[in-house]
Amino acid sequence: MTSLQLGLIAGGVALVVGVLIYNWLQERRIRRRITATFARKNPPDERAPAGAARVEPTLAGDSDDRGMAAPRRAVEEGPGAGARDGAGGPADAATDFVPPVDFAPQALTPAARSGPVVAAPPESPAAAAPLEAVPWPQDAEKSAQPDPDIECVVRVQPASPVAAGALAAGLHARVGKPLRWFGRNGPATPWQPLKADTTGTFSELAACLLLADRTGAATRPVIDRFIRIVGEITATLPGAFSAPDSQAEVARAEALDRFCANLDVQIGLTVLKAGAATIPGTRLRGVAEAAGFRLADSGRFEWVHEDTGMVFYTLQNYRSEPFTADNLRLTSTPGAVFILDVPRVADPVRVFDQMKLAAKRLTLTLDAALVDDNRRPLNDVSLAAIRQQVEATASALKEARLDPGSPRALALFSG
Repeated sequence: MTSLQLGLIAGGVALVVGVLIYNWLQERRIRRRITATFARKNPPDERAPAGAARVEPTLAGDSDDRGMAAPRRAVEEGPGAGARDGAGGPADAATDFVPPVDFAPQALTPAARSGPVVAAPPESPAAAAPLEAVPWPQDAEKSAQPDPDIECVVRVQPASPVAAGALAAGLHARVGKPLRWFGRNGPATPWQPLKADTTGTFSELAACLLLADRTGAATRPVIDRFIRIVGEITATLPGAFSAPDSQAEVARAEALDRFCANLDVQIGLTVLKAGAATIPGTRLRGVAEAAGFRLADSGRFEWVHEDTGMVFYTLQNYRSEPFTADNLRLTSTPGAVFILDVPRVADPVRVFDQMKLAAKRLTLTLDAALVDDNRRPLNDVSLAAIRQQVEATASALKEARLDPGSPRALALFSG
C-alpha cells in the first residue's frame, strides 16, 4: 500500500470522525438551549420585540430558500404541509398528547349582564383592524384538552349550564391566533372541544388562545382582544371568568416563540442540472407524478401517504416561481428542491431517509446532480451528517414534549 493510499484512508477516517464530533456538539448545544430557553414560568427579562424578524438555525452556513436547512418561518407553506404519521409508523403516535396541567385556582370575577368585566386598554389602529380567523391544526381535536403550556387559557364558570350555541360569537371570533373552546360538566369529567353544533350543556368552559406559531408570538393587543371577547361572552351567559395577566402572557408567548425558533428546521435537498441546462416542466411533472407526487394549490408537488392522506415532504421549484399546471407546460427550470419540515412530520428521520432515496432516484432519472445550497455535490457522508441533524432536532423536540408531527407541534409550527 502506497503512502498516498494511506494518506487518503487517514483523511477519510479523520473526516468521518470530524462529522461525528460536529454533530455531537450540535446535539449538545440544542439540549443546552432547551434547558436554558424553555422556562415558561421565568422568561428572560430581555425579550425580542414583538413582531421582530426571526432568525432561524441552519445546518449549513448562509443558506437561502434552496438551502439544506431553510429558515422555517421565512418559507411560505401550503395547506397540509405537515404529517402526523411517520412513514409506515403507527398512526396513533401523534395522539400521544401531553396530559394538561389543570388550571390554578383563581378568584373569579362576576360578570354583569350589562357588559364585560375586563376592560382592555384602547387598541391602536393597527390592532383594531379586522384579523383573519385561524383554524386549529388538523387532528388536534383528538387531544380534547386545553394546553396551558402553549395556550393562554381563560376559564369561564356560567351561572347555570349552557349549550355550545351560547358561545357562537366566541366560536367564530377573529383574534389573529388559533382559538379553541372546550366545555365539561365538572372537574372529574373530560374536556370536550366545542363547535356550533356540539350537543349537550356544560357547567365549565375554557377559552384557549395559542401563544405562538410561525407568524410569531401573540402580541399584547391580540391577548387583550381575546380576554375582552371572553369577558363579553361571559356577560351574556351570565357567569364569571378568571382573566390572566396580559403582560405575563405576552412574556410567555415571546419565550415560547424564541424556543420554537431554535428547533424550527426544514431540510432541503436540491436536484440541479449542470451549467445552463434546464428540465422541461412537462418532463419534471411526469417524473414527479410517477414517483408518487401530486401538484398542490400551494405551488409545490406533495408526496402524500396513501393510508393517512398526510404530506410527508414536498418538491418545489428551484426558481422563486411556484409550480402551476400552466407554467409546467410552457416553461422549464434548472432544478427542484425536496423539502422536509422536521417538526411537522412524525418520525422525521425515517421520512428523511425516504426523501433522500426519492431525491437520488430523481437525480438519476433527470441526469442531474444532488447538491447543497452552494451547488456543492452532496455525497453519502454529507447526507449522513444531515440525517444526524434531523435526528438531533427530533430528539430535542421530544425532550421539550413537542413530539414531531403531534397536534402540539403542528400548532406551534404552523402559520
